[in-house]
Amino acid sequence: MINLLNINDLEEGTSLGLDINDLYMFAVKKNDDIYLYWNRCPHIGTPLEWEENRFLDADAALIQCSTHGALFQIDDGLCLAGPCKGKHLQKVDFTIKNGCVFIDESKLHAPKSLT
Repeated sequence: MINLLNINDLEEGTSLGLDINDLYMFAVKKNDDIYLYWNRCPHIGTPLEWEENRFLDADAALIQCSTHGALFQIDDGLCLAGPCKGKHLQKVDFTIKNGCVFIDESKLHAPKSLT
């Protein structure tokens, strides 16, 4: 198991980019829940963040892609607007134990290709 972060290190309404063995993902904390996605837009595969650790729109209500402005729901990654409307961000499976977010290293692999 790989310890990604302590849930208290991620403030409510913020996001955090993570790099594990050159695989890029990001976490968002909303309503005290943690969401973890691959850092890859379903449109053309580009990274999502505007600046380091900035994956959310100005209101911190949606995830926003920096390339074409696509907007995604935080809780399920559904694209609501933009060139990939109706597609989803790819979730990363994780567990929370003793206040820390862990991923299973044996299941860690690059996100599915864009098709």
